[in-house]
Order: sequence, then structure tokens, then C-alpha cells
Amino acid sequence: MRLISKLSLTASALALLPTALLTADDVRPATVGFETDDHQVQVLVDGERVASYVFADDRIPRPYFAHVRGRGGMQLTRNHPPIAGQDRTDHDTMHPGIWLAFGDLDGEDFWRNKAHVVHHRFISEPAGSGGSGGFVEEKHYRRNDGTIVCRERFRWEFRIRPSGYLMMWDSTFSSDREFYFGDQEEMGLGIRVTTPISEIEGGRISDAKGRTGAKAVWGNAADWCDYSGILDGVHLGIAIFCHPDNFRPSWMHARDYGFVAANAFGRKAMRKGDVSKVVVKPGETIRLRYGLLLHNSKVDDPVDISAAHADYVQLANDLSESLD
Repeated sequence: MRLISKLSLTASALALLPTALLTADDVRPATVGFETDDHQVQVLVDGERVASYVFADDRIPRPYFAHVRGRGGMQLTRNHPPIAGQDRTDHDTMHPGIWLAFGDLDGEDFWRNKAHVVHHRFISEPAGSGGSGGFVEEKHYRRNDGTIVCRERFRWEFRIRPSGYLMMWDSTFSSDREFYFGDQEEMGLGIRVTTPISEIEGGRISDAKGRTGAKAVWGNAADWCDYSGILDGVHLGIAIFCHPDNFRPSWMHARDYGFVAANAFGRKAMRKGDVSKVVVKPGETIRLRYGLLLHNSKVDDPVDISAAHADYVQLANDLSESLD
């Protein structure tokens, strides 16, 4: 493997972290690095893996993040593959950790792995500069006959914030042919949390509107949705942040076994109106932006998810302006 880049967390940001999470190693700035081979990018903090971005896999024909961890190496996504006796083993190839997929994209099913999302190239290879790091990737959504439905330009940023590790997701879709996003539950940005914090194991799903529990959250739109719980005396979880400039709000497809997806397409499937068909014509694009906060904190001092969402939106807007 070859080391691609490093970035740092400032001492001022460290000063804002919950005291119980600071160790002797935290007196110096944390460093983030990337290691890339022919099928994945490893995201490292101080040399320890915090996530794997797998862009080529013989079993799962679409890119995904697996083995996602928070500060201190605490696991936040389900084991991949799931471990019998420790995890529920359902949807083992559909729920690898964190992923973006669509059950109906121009009639093709990329969610259930019946068509292929192909890593075409890194437009910008994994690299860091100052307080941020990431990559830009081109992906092709291919039918089984090899023809391309559409292309995705995927910009991914990783930042260490006072509230935790922040993944910033920015995907733009286009094609020289007309294509459409259909109407299903299984559409959008999904996460599968570590088994011990799933709702059926005592974890908690909540959203920006104050709803709690999978049944209350399911089918409703919100600025954010957090899936968290207590493990080994620490409050930890993953929050999905929706960007306010997405073409429409995202409805949350939440389940008590550890899954939630932000779905901007399944209007009828999520019981919010007529069948949705989002058509993208040649020369047009559709853009989706989300954040994912990987957080862990003291049980009696949980992260302020609303404040962290506002921080994400400001960072995402600043990044867009700097790239324009």
C-alpha cells in the first residue's frame, strides 16, 4: 500500500472534546492519513483504521464504507461481513456499513445488487490539505448488458470536528441520455449501525423534529436522523445530516434492527403522496448532499446533534463556494 496524505486536528478543537474521551495521545494534534490499493481506500487516524472505502468487491457490485469507527476505535457500523452469534446476519451484502444506492434507477436495481456501480477513476486521489481530506471519484451505473445508465461525480470529505468525525457526501448525477430515479423505500444514503446500539438491543433512533423510535421516525422528513446507544459506558452513534439545498427533503426509512436511510425519491413508498419519478434529461444534473457524523461522548454529556448539523451545513456551503 502507498500512503497518500495526512491532515491534522488543531489543539483548539481538541480543547472542546469531552474530557472523558481525552487520553495522553490527545495532547498532540491527531493526524489523518489514507492508504490506497487496487480495491479500497483505508482512512486512518494516527495510523489506526477508522473506515474502509471499498470501491471494487467481487461480492458487492457497488462501492461502500465498512468497518467504520469513532474516536478511540469504537465500532459504529455492523461487522462486515456480519458475525453469526454477534450480529443479525440479514442483508449481509446489501447493508455493508454506509452506502448510496437506488432500488429503481431507470428500471435497474442497484440496491439489491442486481446491477453494477463501477468505480471508473479517481478524478482527485485521496489527499489532505490543512484541516480536511478526501477524494473525488467518477462512478458509472451500468446495466447488466454493460450500457451506462448515468455517471456520478462523488466528492467525499473527511473532517475531525469537536463533535466527532464528519463525512461529507456530495454526489452529482448526469448522462448524455435521459434517465430517472423511481419510487421505492430502498433509495438513497443508508447506514447499518453496530448491532449493540440497534433499537431492538436498547439503542435509540431520533430525528430533528423530536420523534423517537423507528415507527415514529419512519416515513417522515427531517434535517437529521441519529441512531445511537450506550456501549461500554460511552454514548455513540451515527447521525445522517441532510443538506437544505437538496432538491427535496429526505424521508427516513428507519428500522429497529439497526438500519436507516435518507430517501428523497420514494414519495409514494414512504406514504407522502403520489408516485415520484424524478427525470434527468441530457445536459441536466441532480445533486445530493449529506453529512454523516460519527460520534461518541460521555453518557451524561451527549453530542448536540442539531448544532453539529448546523456546523455541517456551514462547512458544506463553504466548501462549495471555494470550489466554484
